[in-house]
Amino acid sequence: MKMKIKVCQGVSGIIIVTMVTGFLLVYNSSSGDRSASSSSSSSSSSSYRLDARVQSTKAPDRSQRLQTTSLEGYSGVMDHKLLKMHCRTCALVTSSGQLTASKRGEEIDRSECVIRMNDAPSLGHQQDVGRRTSLRVIAHSSLQRVLRSRQELLNMSQDTVFIFWGPSSCMRRDGKGHVYDNLKLLNQLLPKLKIYIISRIKMLKFDELFKKETGIDRKSSNSWLSTGWFTMAIALELCDRINVYGMVPPDFCRSSSHPTVPYHYYEPSGPSECSMYLSHERNRRGSHHRFITEKAVFANWARTRDIHFYQPNWKPSPIVTTVNGSYTANPAGS
Repeated sequence: MKMKIKVCQGVSGIIIVTMVTGFLLVYNSSSGDRSASSSSSSSSSSSYRLDARVQSTKAPDRSQRLQTTSLEGYSGVMDHKLLKMHCRTCALVTSSGQLTASKRGEEIDRSECVIRMNDAPSLGHQQDVGRRTSLRVIAHSSLQRVLRSRQELLNMSQDTVFIFWGPSSCMRRDGKGHVYDNLKLLNQLLPKLKIYIISRIKMLKFDELFKKETGIDRKSSNSWLSTGWFTMAIALELCDRINVYGMVPPDFCRSSSHPTVPYHYYEPSGPSECSMYLSHERNRRGSHHRFITEKAVFANWARTRDIHFYQPNWKPSPIVTTVNGSYTANPAGS
């Protein structure tokens, strides 16, 4: 708990100074001709599959967008209304170096909705990752980086929906949740931003889902769910079809012949993707992510849901039933 509070407080000081000194002039000057359509509602839905549907930035045909009920567990920072979104097709764009030189940008932008994570930029990488952003899912620990890139990620993204996730110690509304307090201040300074947070109860449901799918208790294993986990689970609730760009199959890093790419396409000199995945997966001390375990779950979901993987292109193998009635799966992508 002490570690969480320190992280939240560390975010707090930088956010206040950064926001007050840098936002208003640029934001207001770029907002004149932007539309501010509402993406929230007060009705609720109780299913695991988050029944909100993302509204895309410059969507191809808003008039044909399907109507849906509000999504329980995602509430507006200012008005506390529930998120209401739906997309027929979503491009879920990872931050992986697999996307470097992929030239998938135009294909990505043809999706009704484009989903990105944390502070992953499109500026300077449009040819590979596209230009549009309909939804951005952001970890509490990435808020500082988002603010450093505020011109692109905030000032130029008034039609984007932002969903922030974090531990309840950071997100509480009683004046002690430092991330929540600063998101509220941010929304006061930039009132057209569509900022939502994930409720404590919903966060617990994400933990329960992880345990149900893997048999692993997140807390007792000293692991944190990744932003990729939240983003994929949210996309299942928002999208009829999900096209995932830049996500490798779960067995990818086991092969010695796999190509080496950076963990993030926008940090070419950073650590390699597989070194990050393997070090986190093997770690049993301190906080870590289970990237490979999560990808195994995603592959399993793709067997029964409309999820497709590109760059690299792969499909989860079908479940094979053996003579004794047990079942197994061939390696993904085989």
